[in-house]
Amino acid sequence: QVQLVESGGGLVQAGGSLRLSCAASGLTFGTYTMSWFRQAPGKERKFVAGISWRGGNTDYADSVKGRFTISRDNAKNTVYLQMNSLESEDTAVYFCTVRAHWDIATSPYAYDYWGQGTQVTVSS
Repeated sequence: QVQLVESGGGLVQAGGSLRLSCAASGLTFGTYTMSWFRQAPGKERKFVAGISWRGGNTDYADSVKGRFTISRDNAKNTVYLQMNSLESEDTAVYFCTVRAHWDIATSPYAYDYWGQGTQVTVSS
């Protein structure tokens, strides 16, 4: 059974940084991508960043390009999201997700498993 456990969320002032982690277990398929989505209150879940597990390809939402960096440690089955220059608009619950496919998708419906989410709050 696939499990994704996020950590690293919290409260930070605008301009600050946070690093989210997502530890995956139970992954039995050989090719998969992992991504981060976020959801603010009353809004739909949106793609933030994704990384292909074997190839190292990455993709980012325009709103976070240049500020966020996604990376992974294959030995630890963990994906990270380094978030710098945080803005109040980044406030949301951040979800880690995985899909058994080689390419990075930006629709949440393309993903197979989800973590429970971690709250990120940026105060202005």
